Amino acid sequence: MAIEDHIKGTSQIAQTTLRSILGQVDLDELLINRDEINQRLQQIIDDVTNPWGVKVTLVEVKDVELPEAMRRAMARQAEAERDRRAKVIHAKGEFEAAETLADAAERLEDHPAAMHLRILSTMAEISGERNSTLIFPLPMEVLRLVDMLRPPDGPRATARAEQL
Repeated sequence: MAIEDHIKGTSQIAQTTLRSILGQVDLDELLINRDEINQRLQQIIDDVTNPWGVKVTLVEVKDVELPEAMRRAMARQAEAERDRRAKVIHAKGEFEAAETLADAAERLEDHPAAMHLRILSTMAEISGERNSTLIFPLPMEVLRLVDMLRPPDGPRATARAEQL
């Protein structure tokens, strides 16, 4: 044998290897890939202890104690990840809403009567509530006329041209 106390030597190798492997993985990875990490630990420890005549057959990470500072850092990381996911979900919702509104606008543009019905429906909803909202219906044709009469560069360009 190449070692005097194979039990103590195996224990020390196991602890050192455990610290090394756990230092390389995130907590999420440790929780998800526990079996893979156990196999990596077993392989490394077995490779070192084989020349001593010791065969490692099972390694299992059961409990990992973390310092308080590490727990706080991991909690901040987890919170940031949850915030990131929430923002992505919110952005996807906004994107889907924009697509739906664009589809609705195309349909309403194809069917002007549908637009008038939608306006009347909205007016009915508003008037049903007890509030002091004043509704002033304006025909869509008037808005289209104003849009056609407006200069292509907008009102600012017209004001600058008049100043010159």
